[in-house]
Amino acid sequence: MIYLDTSILVSYYCPEVVSDSVEKIILKTKQPAISLLTEVEFVSAISKKIREKSLSRSDGEKILGEFQLHSKQQLFQWIPIYPEHYEIAKSWIGQFICPLRTLDALHLAVVSLNNFILLTADIQLAKSAGFLGIKKKLI
Repeated sequence: MIYLDTSILVSYYCPEVVSDSVEKIILKTKQPAISLLTEVEFVSAISKKIREKSLSRSDGEKILGEFQLHSKQQLFQWIPIYPEHYEIAKSWIGQFICPLRTLDALHLAVVSLNNFILLTADIQLAKSAGFLGIKKKLI
C-alpha cells in the first residue's frame, strides 16, 4: 500500500510541477494511506500558501473543503499513530546519523511498521527513507 506524505497531498490539491504525476498515481491507487499528522501538515501548508499570497483565502477554503469531502468519501485510508511510532522515530533521530526531522521521522515510522511504500515529493524525506531502508517513491 502507498502512504502519501504531505508534499504529495499539497501537489494533488494545489497546482505544482508534479501535480499531474501525483494525480495519476492517487487515482490509480485504492485508498492511499494518510495519517492525522498528514492532515495537520496539509492544513498548515495551505495556511502558509494563503499567508504568502500564493493562494487566495477563498481557494484555500475550497481546497480544504474538497479534502474533507474526499475524506468522507473514503478516498484515503486513515492510519493511526501509536506510541510505538514515536519510540521508533525517537530512536532513529537519536542515532545522530541522518538529518531526520521530527515529523518526517513519525511519517517514516508509520510507513515502516505498516510495510507501506512512501510516496513523496520531498527530496530530504526520500533520502532519509532510503538511508533507513524504507521503501519509497520520489516524484
